[in-house]
Amino acid sequence: MTPTEDSSARLASPGRTLTQLASLDVGLLEKVSDKKRTALNSWDVDSVLDLLWRYPRRYIDRTRQSDLKDLAVGDEAVILATVTAASQRRTRNKKAMVELDVDDGTGSMRVVFFNQAWRIHQLKVGSEALFFGKLDSYRGNAQMTNPIVDLLVGMEGKVQGTAKTGRIIPVYPQSSKVGLTSWEIGTFVAEALARAGEFADPLDQDQRQRIDVVDRTTAMRGIHAPETLEETVPARRRLAFDELLRLQLALVLRKRALEADARGIRHAVESGEANGEPSVIQSLVRSFLEQLPFEPTNAQRRVLNEIFVDLASPLPMHRLLQGDVGSGKTVVALAAMLAAVQGGYQAAMMAPTEVLAVQHFFALRDHLEGLSVPDEARLGGRRDVTFKLLTASTPASERRFITEGLANGEIDLVVGTHALLTDTVVFSSLGVAVVDEQHRFGVEQRAALREKGQRADGTRHDPDLLVMTATPIPRTAAMVVFGDLEMSILDELPVGRTPITTRWARTDLEEIEAWQRVREEVASGRQAYVVCPLVEGSDRVVATSATEELERLRTGELKGLRLGLLHGQLKTPEKESVMSEFREGRIDVLVATTVVEVGVDVANASVMVIQDAGRFGIAQLHQLRGRVGRGDTQSFCYLLGGSITEDATTRLEAIEASTDGFVLAEVDLEVRGEGTILGSRQQGKSDLALASLVRDRDLLEAAAEMAREMTADDPQLRHHPALAEELRATLDEDDAAFLFKG
Repeated sequence: MTPTEDSSARLASPGRTLTQLASLDVGLLEKVSDKKRTALNSWDVDSVLDLLWRYPRRYIDRTRQSDLKDLAVGDEAVILATVTAASQRRTRNKKAMVELDVDDGTGSMRVVFFNQAWRIHQLKVGSEALFFGKLDSYRGNAQMTNPIVDLLVGMEGKVQGTAKTGRIIPVYPQSSKVGLTSWEIGTFVAEALARAGEFADPLDQDQRQRIDVVDRTTAMRGIHAPETLEETVPARRRLAFDELLRLQLALVLRKRALEADARGIRHAVESGEANGEPSVIQSLVRSFLEQLPFEPTNAQRRVLNEIFVDLASPLPMHRLLQGDVGSGKTVVALAAMLAAVQGGYQAAMMAPTEVLAVQHFFALRDHLEGLSVPDEARLGGRRDVTFKLLTASTPASERRFITEGLANGEIDLVVGTHALLTDTVVFSSLGVAVVDEQHRFGVEQRAALREKGQRADGTRHDPDLLVMTATPIPRTAAMVVFGDLEMSILDELPVGRTPITTRWARTDLEEIEAWQRVREEVASGRQAYVVCPLVEGSDRVVATSATEELERLRTGELKGLRLGLLHGQLKTPEKESVMSEFREGRIDVLVATTVVEVGVDVANASVMVIQDAGRFGIAQLHQLRGRVGRGDTQSFCYLLGGSITEDATTRLEAIEASTDGFVLAEVDLEVRGEGTILGSRQQGKSDLALASLVRDRDLLEAAAEMAREMTADDPQLRHHPALAEELRATLDEDDAAFLFKG
């Protein structure tokens, strides 16, 4: 027996594989009619595996059920009942009203819906559904008003009689839009489970014991057809681990594939000493650091060392640089870019907005003054470092000049937006690529910039890639989103930064205090921001608009001060003019939208007022607050507006209590869940249906460790064929072809 066969026999127990289930059309199930197959397809359920991955979202425990006869007025409960009568009418004020009589076998009640006329078509006589709400009494009769409804058996279904009593009923996500009920989905799943039989398990008994999970067959039956609610806990744990393991394997394999296919640059570096520890540094970088108007923090030096070790390696750097607001990421990125320039290569930085790109360009202009590189073609043998800005608004003549300079190597550094990704931009020799604010770019843009290593002469090398984010990401989320990148963290603020005082103005008096603070700061020679959620007013959204706020403040709280307006709909020259006036101190207060969220750096600004703060997320509020506190004076941030939701209260209280972006990131993950964070992951079908980055941190750590172990000497999982098959079945075709090529 070959090692591969031996490993396969050890890791994959006999039974039905996920790959086999993925190849079976859901229409092969006997209970799935052609009409229901079409409905399932439109719901992104094409295969039997897709169906089995539609897990129940909750369960009804009919072994300990609450019956109508046992409920009292005021009780909140879920009632499984059959519709016995249905009618609709208009109320005196012309509102639609649907009335149902329902019976659960122990008693009956009236169910009333206001402004939900469609319920008469959804809940016809004979339909069976779960009604969740508070039991009230109207004219002496039990009643629920506008309850939450889960339709289990519609008119086309078959009433199951006592089949639902005395057992656990899974409640599946349903779609009234395509005509699928929870009960129908459960019926399809039950047939799929029965016909699938035992499931092959790619983990052996030792591995399962090590991470304390059940086998896959037990898990699949425990999640879809539990005999007790307790069975769902280990079932969810195992299936959540499977999701995380597939995801971590895909990320690790991507990293291995990139390394195997890499044509890296071994940048010329020289060793030096920093704080008594070895570091890798270059003369151009050293000159850059020495002329900074401040001393780099220990964290910056540590991260620079990590980056330069990567640059000295023959493998391309793939590194994520995390840092809180104001921690000095731009300086680190410039140093990395200059390391490429020192060796005769070029560097590029891509930003998501023109405002941020312009800000980075100004940083280059300020920091690179007086720096030069060898050039035998110039008198004296040296020339100044050259740098340019390229955005969609760059005039055609300037664009031609820049593209020619990049192609012939006369331009060393370029900062730009998506304009850098156009086909007309060809580099002579791109050595380092920096992507700022990664959460605003997809995987494709990152790869497209990396592919700019294709030279004008047709040869290719892979530039070193540094990905930056000013929005701290919890470690669990970073492992999922950026698992193919090494990670560096700037966890120290520059010396002299004064903590920002943040206050949530809950009352009118506290709002008056906020505006008074703005006037006091301006009187002291400093400046302020006022941020609004909208550009123009909206009839549908009750929120302050920047244009309306500007006019209101001019005649109100900030009368007599010099106000300016900045938002994304202004043309580029207008934006640049406003920002220049603000930087030069000719505008006292800048009224803006979230266009100032990242990158805007005016050290003289010391106070920020955020209107309708409850409408912003934690990360956004933290970024906005970071526009002040960039100098050595005490700065302030005022959050205006009452809380609009319970989550908004949590967000505002968190921002008021902490200025630590990493602490706030953990709160954000708890509040929002991982859905938003994982939105840009783009990993194919297999996603986190059950796994939670909040609850399952131990599983994520275990999955990452197992993925590294499995791929250490087996970068294509040849010794783990069952897992390799699963990945092929769950990734999209392009990803699978890339990870398993050769």
